Amino acid sequence: MSKILITGTSGFIGNALAHEITANSNHQAICLSRSPTDVPGATAIQGDFSDPDHLSKLDSHAGIETLVHLAAVIGGCSEEDGLRVNVAGTHHLLRYLIERGCRKFVLASSIAAVGMQSVKFRPLQLPIPDEHPCFDRDGYGFSKYMMEEVTRYLSRQNQSLDFINLRLASIAPDDRRLTPAEPGPVPMWAMGRLSVMFLSDTVRCLIAAIEAPYKPGVRILNAVGGQACSAVPIPDLMRSWYGADAHGLDFSHYEQPGHERDPVYDISRIREELGFVPQKPILGN
Repeated sequence: MSKILITGTSGFIGNALAHEITANSNHQAICLSRSPTDVPGATAIQGDFSDPDHLSKLDSHAGIETLVHLAAVIGGCSEEDGLRVNVAGTHHLLRYLIERGCRKFVLASSIAAVGMQSVKFRPLQLPIPDEHPCFDRDGYGFSKYMMEEVTRYLSRQNQSLDFINLRLASIAPDDRRLTPAEPGPVPMWAMGRLSVMFLSDTVRCLIAAIEAPYKPGVRILNAVGGQACSAVPIPDLMRSWYGADAHGLDFSHYEQPGHERDPVYDISRIREELGFVPQKPILGN
């Protein structure tokens, strides 16, 4: 039975993942969170991953093979908090585990890493590729992008490490009825409004990453729902949102019959790498 450390298990995603792993897998879950975590069958440790002193609480838990890192400060955080927690804190956590023999790391990055929080964001292409560069202006997306860069840095030092950075969508409860995006002025977090994934699919995605065959290196993979949450075809929406700026975008993918509302983030590689395909429909829920 392999040991998996999951951070952020008092949160929405982390708690659901910890329950699923303890109930339906051969893995032993160790839960690390600032708030108390109650997951039957799991080992719960209360602590802050970004505080090096708190990591000593893990000293007695030797043999952690995989990290699933979900804890973070989230969108809307200050630039300072994003860099302190999501970048420097993650670096401390990864270094601690690497020095103790952990070799596989699944990290929750974000679709915000491209910079889509700002109304001034314009993608270079559609669908947005997994490794689209960071154009962030607000701090949170930059912190997630820099977290990815930390994994690249550590991978250059130790080429035996397996890093999977999942650029996660906006995550919704399975029973939420979504409101499709409409034409009009481009909103804040525009791509985030279009790119939603339900919790059940998110847990499936994380488990697929955990159970994927060991593959040294760094992977950055978009993880969003199987449809864009849009009331109209993507070309119509983008032309409304971006005006003259939309002229530089190639909409040919969305002009193929049956693809009019495909995701605005490319999810072909996560299917190839992890075998993950989102199952719960976004539209008509």
